Amino acid sequence: MHLKNKNIAIVGGGLVGSLLSTYLSRQGAIVSVFDKRSDIRLDSNSAGRSINLALSNRGINALSTIGVSQAILKIAMPMYKRVMHSLDGVLTEQQYGKKSEAIYSISRHLLNAKLMNIAEKNLVKFFFNKECISIDTSSSNLIFSDKTENTYDYIFGADGAGSIIRKKMSQFSKKINSTVKFINSSYKELTIPANSDGTHKIDSTALHIWPRKSFMVIALPNLDGTFTCTLFAPNKGLNSFASLINSLDVDSFFDKYFKDLKQIVPNLSEQYFLNPTSPLGFVRCSSWKDYNTILIGDACHATVPFYGQGMNSGFEDCFLLNQWLDIKQDLGHPDLDVFLNKRIIDTTAMQDLSMHNFIEMRDKTANTNFLLQKKIEEWFSNKHPQKWEPLYSMVTFSDMRYSEALQRGKIQNKIMSNIMRVNNLNNVFSVAELEQKKIEQQILDYLI
Repeated sequence: MHLKNKNIAIVGGGLVGSLLSTYLSRQGAIVSVFDKRSDIRLDSNSAGRSINLALSNRGINALSTIGVSQAILKIAMPMYKRVMHSLDGVLTEQQYGKKSEAIYSISRHLLNAKLMNIAEKNLVKFFFNKECISIDTSSSNLIFSDKTENTYDYIFGADGAGSIIRKKMSQFSKKINSTVKFINSSYKELTIPANSDGTHKIDSTALHIWPRKSFMVIALPNLDGTFTCTLFAPNKGLNSFASLINSLDVDSFFDKYFKDLKQIVPNLSEQYFLNPTSPLGFVRCSSWKDYNTILIGDACHATVPFYGQGMNSGFEDCFLLNQWLDIKQDLGHPDLDVFLNKRIIDTTAMQDLSMHNFIEMRDKTANTNFLLQKKIEEWFSNKHPQKWEPLYSMVTFSDMRYSEALQRGKIQNKIMSNIMRVNNLNNVFSVAELEQKKIEQQILDYLI
C-alpha cells in the first residue's frame, strides 16, 4: 500500500481512467474519477461512436494483475486470423500467431462499464457530468465547469485524445510541447446484422479485411451475432468520403468494391448516412508530467487504430506504472521522470507501428508476394523460435518494448526483402521449394 491515504484525482472515466483507478486504490490511495459524460452504464445506445476494440496480450496482462482478465474475456470474441476478401470475393486467410493465439474483439461500451463496476468495488468514487475546465499544476488544483475547485496530492489526466489536462499543461508549462496530427483518412462504422437465428453471417473466429489500396473495410465479430464494420477512406479525392454524397453514390461504391459485403448489409446506405464520419490521428507529447500531474493513455499518446494497440498500450501504461510503484513505493520518487521518458519512446514507436500497419492492411494484404513473405517468416520462426519472431507477434503476443519490436522488425524486413528479391520466389509456397533453394540457411546467414 505505497500510496496509503494519498488523495488522487483521475480526470476521465474511460477505459484507462477506470483501470488506473483500481490500481491506485489497491495501492492505498483515495481515488476520485471525474467524467464530463453521464454514467455510460445507464446508456445502452453507443452505436457508431467508436471502433470495436481488439484486446491482446498487453491489455490482458494488465487485467490479469487485478484478477479480472477471465471475466473480461467472457464478453469478448477470439479472432485467430485475418480473412482477406478480394474484389471478386475470393477469401485468403492469415493466422495472427500460433494456433492457440488470438486477439479478442470486445465492445468498448461493455468493457468500460465492467471496469467501472470493478473500480467501485475497489472503493473508487466516480463523479459524472463533472467537467474539468482548467488545472493549476503547481498547486494540483482542478477547476470544474460548475465553479467548484478541488486540490489533490496527485492528478492523472486520462481524458482521451482531446484531453483538457494536456491542453492546459501545454499552455502553462514551457517544458511540455504537444502535437495533434490528423491523417488524410477518416472512418465510419457500419453493422452486419446477425442471421435470424442469432448466428454470424461470416466466420466469427476472424477479423475480416476488404483491402482496396487507398481505402478498406474491416469487420470484427460481436457476441450477439453481428459484426461491427469500419470503412476507412481518404477524406477527399477519388473513392473518398467527400465523393459519397448521396445513396446512389454509396450503393454504386459498395457494389463496385465490396459486393459480397453489400449483399449481407440490407440497409447499408441508410446506416452510412446515419452514422458519423470520425477523424483519425495522433497525439504526441514531449513530457507527460508537470509537478504532481501526470498524463496517461490517449491523453498523451493517442494513435490510429491499425495495430489494435491504442487501448492495449494505455492498459500497459497502468500495468507498468503499478510495477514501478511496487519497486519505488512513491509517486514523488525522482525516478518517475525516467520511467515516463522511457515510456514516451515506446509509445512513439507504437504509433509508428500503427501507421505502418495501416499501409500493410490497406495496400499489402491483397498482394500475393507479401502473403508469401509472411508465410516464409512463419515457417522460419516455427523452426527457429529463438532467432525469429514475426513483428506482429512481438507487438501483439509479447510484452517486449514497442521500441525494440520496431527495431527488430526493421532488421527482419530488410532480410526478407533480400531473400524475396535474390531468390525470385514465385507465388507458389511449398516447403520443398524453400528447402531446395536453401532459404533457411540464407536467413540464418543474415542473422549471424
